[in-house]
Amino acid sequence: MADLFDPELASFIDVDGLAIRVARDGKDRGNLPILLTSPYPETVAAFHAIWPQLRDFGRLIAVDLPGFGRSEGRRDLMSPMAMGAFLPRLMDALGLDRVHAVVPDVGTLAALFAAVDHSQRFESIVAGSGGAAMDLLGEPLRQIVESSPDDYAGADGGEQVVALIRQMARITPPESAIEDYRRGAAGPRWNEAADFVRAYPSDLPRLAELLPSIQVPVLILSGRDDPLVPPSNGDFLRNALPRAVAEVLDAGHFVWEDAAERYGALVRDWIDGGYRRAGADAR
Repeated sequence: MADLFDPELASFIDVDGLAIRVARDGKDRGNLPILLTSPYPETVAAFHAIWPQLRDFGRLIAVDLPGFGRSEGRRDLMSPMAMGAFLPRLMDALGLDRVHAVVPDVGTLAALFAAVDHSQRFESIVAGSGGAAMDLLGEPLRQIVESSPDDYAGADGGEQVVALIRQMARITPPESAIEDYRRGAAGPRWNEAADFVRAYPSDLPRLAELLPSIQVPVLILSGRDDPLVPPSNGDFLRNALPRAVAEVLDAGHFVWEDAAERYGALVRDWIDGGYRRAGADAR
């Protein structure tokens, strides 16, 4: 965990006038770099448990997408489709031509939208834990999707997020990660980031129409007991994407922490060549 937050590894870069938080680690071993985007409402610290499994596998670049974690945001980017258009620009700023993308939660939707017009930028995608269809959302997430920003006005998002994670996580993250999550959601930040999921009613149907055109191999990892994004969302993506494999892990929503050993092993096996076998016969 300390490695992830070494000052030389976690820093900020300017992308389109926004300060975007980036953590880098690992060595170039001739493999394509691995780009990780943090899940909502956490930060790059969410990868504390799988980081050691991946850092010796190749070059790691973890980012907080605009408006999430501790990166600066902009209202016009807070939707899956808009974030998908931004993602290739972020990759340009990071000097990443082509990557394996590990994009749990909100990153799943951004990466899939990006892959529609920029498939050449993705060797593969590891997705999951992000809502895929309105009628498949868990009730707690649906309430946020259908909320108004005024519903949470004045609330301290940092305290809300810490309470949520302590309640829902099967394995409590280290205090250093908890504090990072608090800072990433502090004040109005959690509520401002929620605009991304408030855009689901318009953007998810658009994505559903586009999924069959995405030829990038996709591994979908879901938590069996996820109350926010049930595994049926993973089944939906698997059935719609031409080259997809779905796995359900014994976990809640925070699969990357709840089932870190299994999650990391699946990511490694996938990037190590498993993605090449993804197709209709892999279902």
